[in-house]
Amino acid sequence: MAMIYATTMKPGKTELLTAWLPTRPWYASTGQTPELDRSGGFRLDDPEGEVGIEFMVLTDRSGGRETSYLVPLTYRGAPLEGAGAALVGTSEHGVLGTRWIYDGAHDPVLVGQLLALIEGRAVAQDQCDSGTTDPSVTAWYEGPGLPAALQGRPEVTDTARGTEVRLPGTPALALARVLRPGDSGPRDASAAVGRLTAGWTTPDGAAYRGVFAELHTAGDAAS
Repeated sequence: MAMIYATTMKPGKTELLTAWLPTRPWYASTGQTPELDRSGGFRLDDPEGEVGIEFMVLTDRSGGRETSYLVPLTYRGAPLEGAGAALVGTSEHGVLGTRWIYDGAHDPVLVGQLLALIEGRAVAQDQCDSGTTDPSVTAWYEGPGLPAALQGRPEVTDTARGTEVRLPGTPALALARVLRPGDSGPRDASAAVGRLTAGWTTPDGAAYRGVFAELHTAGDAAS
C-alpha cells in the first residue's frame, strides 16, 4: 500500500508541471503561462513499494478557457536509467528527500500497473488518503491475458492527439491527454479491447467523466 505523507514538496508538483506542460505536443497553448488547478486523479500501488504512481488531472485556466489534462507521474528515490528525456523535474520531499519525478508513460512500473488495472488485477487508490480505494475508476478488458511483468522499456510516442505506448506482446496503449467528457463504450469495436474511465471536477465545479486510457490490438492507438 502506498503511503501518502502530510508534508511538503519543494518545488511543488504544480510548479514543475507549469513549466513542463507547454513543452508537450498535446498541450493546447493559450499563449500564456498555464494556470493549473488540480481537478482529480487517483493512485496505484507499486507491488515492490519503491515507486510512487499518480494519475493527476490538471485544469489549465489560462487564456479564459478551461482545458483538463491527464498527467500520469512516477516518483522515484533515484534516477530512472535511460529516461532522462521523460524527467519532469526533481523535488525535495519533506520525509523522503529528493524525488525524481517522471512522465509516467515512460516508466515501466506505471505502465505495468496501468495494464493490471485495466485487466482487473490492480485496484485504483484514492489520490489523497492512504489505504482507501477509488471505486469511481472503472475498467473493462476483453483481450488476451496481459503479462504480469513487462519486458523492456515502453516505446512512447507523443502527438497532438495524445500518447501512444507500445510494449512487445501487449496491445497498443493509448493515453488520453486532453480529457473530454464521454461515455464508456468502445471507440472502435474491431480494435479496442480495453478501456479505463474516471472522473474529474473543473474549478467551476462541473463534474465530468471520460476515457483516460484504451488498449487496441491494431491501428493507431493515440487518442
